[in-house]
Amino acid sequence: MGRVHGQGSAENVAVYDPAGSVAPHVYNKDRRYAVLVVDMLNDFVYGKIKCDRAVPMIPRTGDLADKARSSGVPVLYPNDSHTRKDFEIYRWGKHAMRGSKGARVITELRPRKKDLQIPKTTYSSFFNTRLERELKRAYDGKGANTLVLSGLHTDCCVRHTTADAFFRGYETIIAEDAVNSFTELQYRTGLQYLKFWYLADILPANKIVKLF
Repeated sequence: MGRVHGQGSAENVAVYDPAGSVAPHVYNKDRRYAVLVVDMLNDFVYGKIKCDRAVPMIPRTGDLADKARSSGVPVLYPNDSHTRKDFEIYRWGKHAMRGSKGARVITELRPRKKDLQIPKTTYSSFFNTRLERELKRAYDGKGANTLVLSGLHTDCCVRHTTADAFFRGYETIIAEDAVNSFTELQYRTGLQYLKFWYLADILPANKIVKLF
């Protein structure tokens, strides 16, 4: 991770034992992937609550999505799409408001015709959305069973989406160089949390695409 996100004191912070959990690989005999590109929106990357650290990961996120498409792997975009009534507005103020430019996926990662955009109103991509229904429709109704997560933020929407995926019996792979957070410490402890509690595999995007 240091090669991608730079050096610094946060690199040596170990909140969770890295050997304390190992991905179960339950679905090795019938692996069906889906790629989630979480909240790569104008307001999150360039706008009201921008994360400058997201910019370097844009090409890797795009390559991950392109390789998935060419391999027949579904690509879904769970995106904040808020109204003034959403409780999250009390935390972050108005952002990614439904129908606004800020709520659109950034131009560099715009969804393709067959991709699915999943509006959400809080941190988890599953909570009160149609995400699971769409995942179950994939692969001619057999359903996806392994989710590859990219996007923002490692310790927030990616984390809560991974939690809900775990609760529902999905295995998860986190694209370590295609997710990020506001700070290096948040990024690194976020990855450790996902691995420790939810048994997520943490792999760079160029290794993930070889799995498809």
